[in-house]
Amino acid sequence: MDQRNPAAAPPGMQDRTRGVAATHFRNILVWPVHLVATGSAANTHDHAGVFAKLGPNNPWRELEDEFTGDPAQFQERHYHEFVTFLPPTQRFLYGQGIGKKIDGTSGESPIKVMRRSDIATVRVALTEGAPEIDLKVAHIDLYFFYDIDVAILVLEVFADDIPLAVAQDVMLRLGRAYPAWWEKSGAPGHCPACVSWISHDGAVMSSSDYQDRIKFLSHVGQHRAPGVAAHLEFLLNPLVPHYSDEVGVLRYRQLEYYRMPQMALLALNEPEQLARGDYVRLALANGPGDGSPLPYTERYLADFEAKYCYDRYFERRADGEWPGTRYMSCGHALVVTGDADNAFFMDQTHGVMSSFRHQHFLIFLIAHFHKAALLMFSDRLAEAVARLDVANRDELRGFRAQTRLALENFLRFTHRYWFHTVSNQSDAHDLFALCRKHLDIDPLYDHIRQEVEAMSQYLENEATRKQQESMARLTVVTTLGLIGTVATGFLGMNLFDHASLSPLARAGIFGLVFAPTLVLTLVTVARSQRLSEFFDAMANEGVATGGKFRALTRVFVRNRSG
Repeated sequence: MDQRNPAAAPPGMQDRTRGVAATHFRNILVWPVHLVATGSAANTHDHAGVFAKLGPNNPWRELEDEFTGDPAQFQERHYHEFVTFLPPTQRFLYGQGIGKKIDGTSGESPIKVMRRSDIATVRVALTEGAPEIDLKVAHIDLYFFYDIDVAILVLEVFADDIPLAVAQDVMLRLGRAYPAWWEKSGAPGHCPACVSWISHDGAVMSSSDYQDRIKFLSHVGQHRAPGVAAHLEFLLNPLVPHYSDEVGVLRYRQLEYYRMPQMALLALNEPEQLARGDYVRLALANGPGDGSPLPYTERYLADFEAKYCYDRYFERRADGEWPGTRYMSCGHALVVTGDADNAFFMDQTHGVMSSFRHQHFLIFLIAHFHKAALLMFSDRLAEAVARLDVANRDELRGFRAQTRLALENFLRFTHRYWFHTVSNQSDAHDLFALCRKHLDIDPLYDHIRQEVEAMSQYLENEATRKQQESMARLTVVTTLGLIGTVATGFLGMNLFDHASLSPLARAGIFGLVFAPTLVLTLVTVARSQRLSEFFDAMANEGVATGGKFRALTRVFVRNRSG
């Protein structure tokens, strides 16, 4: 890490480092947001296409993947990443071939990635008075998913030779969309004192405003939704916050907790010095602290290793084959620690570092995409039900349309994006299962599916009820129409010789029969529901004669009064 004072830790942390440092520290923030399209983009399925056309000053450009270039330049690292996943996941991540169509479907991946390259450094002051820290930016990407109203911001930063306590404090503070509270001094709780985006020429492009308590309080008071820190608004531009006066056809709002999910890799100079308390703080991204005292009680942490740790390779061997790598995940965070002196751990092509940045990142991304998409569906279903007014025909019609659209989208999500497993390779399979377990994705999916099925059942019941009402009306009209049919049938019989009458007389007779028949039909349709009840009462054989007569009388009186 390029640091104004590289050897210094924030005040009060020097005694907690115990000489342990991260020779290399890498942090990846993953922030899912709910996209809300307005205006001309309201009904689009391709949010990435709309986003790419938002003005000439848009700093984001679509990222061409490794499969679109010269096949001779395809690297072994890309091949290793590709073959990690099962074929359904491969088609989701990479598509099925550029420009090809298989079984009538497009061969392109449903994922589009936008990247901005104008930010070189993230400058962070973790606390008031602490030295500023420069974290180098590896990349800043924005992931869009076809037909899903979700975008995911990905920020990857790295640094070298920093104290363990500083790395832990970066993990605790950096990924905050807004403050949860403020200290008496005015410092934002668990947020950096300042975060600034630095351009390649050293200029400050934007800075955070976590200390602006009035801004965040008034935003919640006015919109009943939290505001977003200024530097994150700048980063996502031309996306604009949903509850904002800014003009924009693509808007976003939060889906999850204000703390962004993150991945962290720490290559340590002395990993054997880490105590159990250090691993607990790393796994839960709790920030720095002494290694010996545990941050929680022994009873609470009794199953810590079984619940949060994946220790398939967590063992020091004399032959150096295993780098003492430990994977830890609480769902919100995926943390990897290992020996910085081990070449396999630091290998950018075949080793742990490569897997962390590529295969394991995609595993983490898919898990959080699943959760974000399910939360988005839940929001949409709740909004549709909240606007339901059965007495308002327009609202009811709109509810049917929204419900059908939600059903279609959920069906496509299930068949295109939903995976219980993404790989048969042991570490990839187990890490994906560990993340899903802590994120409670399967229970959330079952809950959303039940909500969708309940709404679908409601529509089916409504359609059945209307069909039954229509059939009842038609039955009543047909029954009473027999009276008119019989009464007017004499016109076609030979009882009266109407054929010998003049045309004017025959027209008069037709009118005399047609007018009351028409009136009777219209009245029958208007009173079909009550007449149906009247017929039901007449046909009720279980009612005694006197009771039947009284029931008929009540129905008749009610029909007259209505």
